[in-house]
Amino acid sequence: MAQRTLELIASGFGLLEGPVWHAQLGVLVADVENGGVRAYRPGASPELVVPHRRGIGGMALHANGGLVVGGRNIAFKRLPPEDPTATVALLESTVVPGIVGFNDLTTDAAGRIYAGSLGFVAAGGADADNGRTGFLHLIDLDGSNRIVSDGIRLTNGLGFSPNGKLLYHSDSRSGIIRVYDVAVNGDLSPPRTFTTISTGIPDGLAVAEDGKVWVALAYGSAVAVFAADGREVERIAVPVPMVTSLCFAGSDLRDLYIVTGPKDSPELKGCVYRTRVEVPGLGRPPARVAIKS
Repeated sequence: MAQRTLELIASGFGLLEGPVWHAQLGVLVADVENGGVRAYRPGASPELVVPHRRGIGGMALHANGGLVVGGRNIAFKRLPPEDPTATVALLESTVVPGIVGFNDLTTDAAGRIYAGSLGFVAAGGADADNGRTGFLHLIDLDGSNRIVSDGIRLTNGLGFSPNGKLLYHSDSRSGIIRVYDVAVNGDLSPPRTFTTISTGIPDGLAVAEDGKVWVALAYGSAVAVFAADGREVERIAVPVPMVTSLCFAGSDLRDLYIVTGPKDSPELKGCVYRTRVEVPGLGRPPARVAIKS
C-alpha cells in the first residue's frame, strides 16, 4: 500500500460526499448527514456556500455559474453571491415509480448529466434494499431525460475515460465497477465489469489524464488506483475507514482531495484530506442542460 503524505484540511463533519473543484471557491463538498455544501481551501476556514440541503451524494458545476446537486431530486442551486437557497428541479424521483432519490452524478464533454437513482434508502442498513435496484439516467441539453442503464444495486462514483468513449460507474452493493461504451448521442452499451473490489466497497471515483481510475474504498481505509485494463496498480492508505469520494483539484489538477465519513472514526468524524499526485486528473466539464424555471 502506497505511503503518500496526506494533509488534513478539515475534520469534525458528517458523511462527506461529492467533491468538485471550483476555480474560485475551492473544493466544494457536501455533508450528507448535517446538510449544506462547503468550500474548502488550505489555510482557510470552510465556507458554507449552499445551506441546509441534506442527502447530496454527487455534484457538478453548471456553465452558468451554479451547481447541480443530487438528493431527493436532481436540482440546480445558485452559488454566492447569488441566492443559494433558490432551487430549480431538473429531474424528480417520480420519473420512475419506487425511486427514492439520486446519489452520485457526472457530466460528459457536451454538458449532459448522468445521475444514478436509488431504489431504497441507502442509509437504512445492509438489508434495506429488499432486492430493489436503481437506474442510470441521462439529462440531455434540452432538459429531457431518459434511462440509459438499470439493475444497479447502489449507484456511486461516475467518471469518463479521457476520450469520452467509456463511462466508469461504481455499483457499491455489488462490489464492482461497471464500464459502458458511450454512443455519440449519450446512450450506453450494456455494462461490463471493469474490476471487482474485494477489500472495501467501491464508492466515489475520478479519472486521471493517463486513463487510470481512482476509487474511494468505503470501509477500506484506502484509495485504489486501476489501470485502463482493470488491474490495481496502487493503493493509498487513508487513516480512517469510511473513505467516500475524491476529486482532482488545483490549477494543475494535481491536488487529490479525499473525503471521508464518521463511521468508526468518532474523534475526527468526516474529514477532508489532500495530497499531490504525479499525473493530473481530468477536468470535469460543466453541465449545460437547460434550466427551466
